[in-house]
Amino acid sequence: MVLVGANLRVAVTSLGALLDEVRTGLGLSGTMAGVVTTLPTVAFAGLGAITPWLVRRAAPARVLVVAMLALTAGQVLRAATGSALVFVITSVLALAGIAVANILLPLLVKQYFPHRTGLATGAYTMAMTVGTTVAAAAAVPIAYAFGSWRAGLGVWAGLAAVAVLPWVSLARRARTEAGRSSPTETVTRTRVRPARTRLGWAMAGYFGTQSLSGYAIMGWLAQLFRDSGYQPATAGLLLAGVTALGVPVALVMPMLAGRLRTLRPLVLSLAAASALSYLGLALAPYDGALLWVALLALGQGAFPLVLATIGLRARTAEGTVALSAFAQSTGYLIAALGPLFVGVLYGATGGWTVPVGFLLSALAVQTCVGLVIARPRYIEDEDGFVAGRHAGR
Repeated sequence: MVLVGANLRVAVTSLGALLDEVRTGLGLSGTMAGVVTTLPTVAFAGLGAITPWLVRRAAPARVLVVAMLALTAGQVLRAATGSALVFVITSVLALAGIAVANILLPLLVKQYFPHRTGLATGAYTMAMTVGTTVAAAAAVPIAYAFGSWRAGLGVWAGLAAVAVLPWVSLARRARTEAGRSSPTETVTRTRVRPARTRLGWAMAGYFGTQSLSGYAIMGWLAQLFRDSGYQPATAGLLLAGVTALGVPVALVMPMLAGRLRTLRPLVLSLAAASALSYLGLALAPYDGALLWVALLALGQGAFPLVLATIGLRARTAEGTVALSAFAQSTGYLIAALGPLFVGVLYGATGGWTVPVGFLLSALAVQTCVGLVIARPRYIEDEDGFVAGRHAGR
């Protein structure tokens, strides 16, 4: 799971670091480059939604093996092609693998570590954060060392291939166990529909609003610091600091979530940290930069928190994968608006007060829905699901 987690943003951040070289090498137009940078959130939203359908037809371990193979192949093929169209198609293939793995990991944590959900979730989210940071930092040096952007993108396929290996034996074992199970064991699965529940929408809202701020920060924080007077290199280091400081937060937050009866203290603490950082960025971005970066890193702990909460708010494997798919797919559609709206508001006003005000408004929504998911409850027990279950009887 740690190896899989390390791969879940590498294909995205390595491309972001080398986007200018890729545009030049493939002759991408500005519009096509915009499409490429928008693909991750769109793919995570659309392709992740099919994961519950896949899990109903094959063991999760087998689905994960196929997903990681798709990620491996997509990264190799897009690094080798000279066609802009093929580059986009193979990028979608790689992102499809990530989208499915995104949904599967909370289910696999619940399946293999039912009593250590917080620790397992923290381990793979920390690996995800480390992978994100390393790929962003190393993609350009690798490309320069080998004299081509293709090396800076393609080298990460090796990491994805390594992540497949431990799962092959688990996938074979799952196939054997499925063959031994009786027809009644394989057919009797209850359909869970999070879209019919208050908890499902609250989870999607929390995932979406925290991701909205995360993608907006990744896209625009460096520009904010440059506008405040920092040199480009220093502004980039400050942005990297948010990710680097988020590594221990990613490990600790799910562990705390697994031990607390209610998540209310965590939801409110993370919201307070984010609010203080936004106010600081609006009022004194230059003088307090290090403090605002540290508070942003803490506030972004909402991401590992919501991943852990997915497993905590479902009783069954079916409920976990359904809630994971709905929350992440719907959430990533919301997240796609973050960089777009911040960019539009920045362009229209020429400053950062209004864009930061937009992020504060999103944070208010995040806090409200966060308090809904903070209370102990389960997706299978919601009224719409219970009514459907009793009707089926």
